[in-house]
Amino acid sequence: MKPFSSLITTALLSCLVSAPLHADQKSSDKYSGECGPVEVADMNWNSATFIAHVDQFILEHGFGCQADLIPANTLVTGESLLSKGKPDVIPEFWGHSVRTKMDQAVEDKNIRYASEPFSDGAIEAFWVPAYMVEATPELKTIQGLIKNAHLFSSSNSGKPAPFYGCPKGWNCHISTKNLFKALKLDQANFHFVTPPTGADLDASLQEAYDRKAPWFGYYWSPTGMMGRYKMVMVDFETGVDLQEFKTCTTQKDCTVPNITMYPTPFVKTIATEEFAARAPKAYQYLARRGWTDSQMNEILDWMDQNQADGDAAMEHFLKNYQSIWVKWVDSRTVRSIRKALENL
Repeated sequence: MKPFSSLITTALLSCLVSAPLHADQKSSDKYSGECGPVEVADMNWNSATFIAHVDQFILEHGFGCQADLIPANTLVTGESLLSKGKPDVIPEFWGHSVRTKMDQAVEDKNIRYASEPFSDGAIEAFWVPAYMVEATPELKTIQGLIKNAHLFSSSNSGKPAPFYGCPKGWNCHISTKNLFKALKLDQANFHFVTPPTGADLDASLQEAYDRKAPWFGYYWSPTGMMGRYKMVMVDFETGVDLQEFKTCTTQKDCTVPNITMYPTPFVKTIATEEFAARAPKAYQYLARRGWTDSQMNEILDWMDQNQADGDAAMEHFLKNYQSIWVKWVDSRTVRSIRKALENL
């Protein structure tokens, strides 16, 4: 999940304008035959579950799909897509560790990269709070951080200070553990913490920031947390070794990892070829929709502040950000979605 400059090029398709319907024909009638049942992966972090709920609502009420949300996580769902061709749509897939397999599946015409959900790109990195860097500028680099590792201990007991990695089931759980090992952070008196969920990772950062306490760990952008809190990316001073990242950093069986910064993340909306061919107009929506970092950070911050789930965030977005989503679909579909919103 996120700080990077440029995103990987995606295959965006031209928008097709649908023929007008007869006055007595509903939009859902037009699409229900071609779209049919659609499984949409609902990942277990805020941006992904928000996008999944938006996609479900628009696919259902704009295109007549029978759209169902399927609980998902990156590793298991990615393998299911490759081996079983399900789910039909993964709205926000972080796929560094399976990039080669996914590219091959695209070449074999089993899946399509529909779009990049974050039009500005995304960022992954190790971070420390800005207030710590303001007090000790050396913390901007990994060597300066290791030199000042004592600043991250919450007591004088000499116990190792926490480094916050990713929950199990996320691709970044593998990469953070490998980079922790490559950087020899255990020798600098840090211990690796695996948060049970993304919410637990968020809570650790929020609690530290509220108390102006030490914090060191992995995070990504766009997120509500990164929109709310000023953080500084730790520079490993090695640049990006893409080959190392692909063949070792992101692999579970990597035994001797080397240091590399995170490259631009591979974040895609993925659809099966079967779904794209069966429901081209619905697929066209997926190929067009996306959020800038500022738009997404604002929505995710609203989710955090209101303790909102993906369903509530979807309703908030579709009702209050119509200037964004009306650009993704044609005017008839806009009317169908607006009519459905009136019943929420």
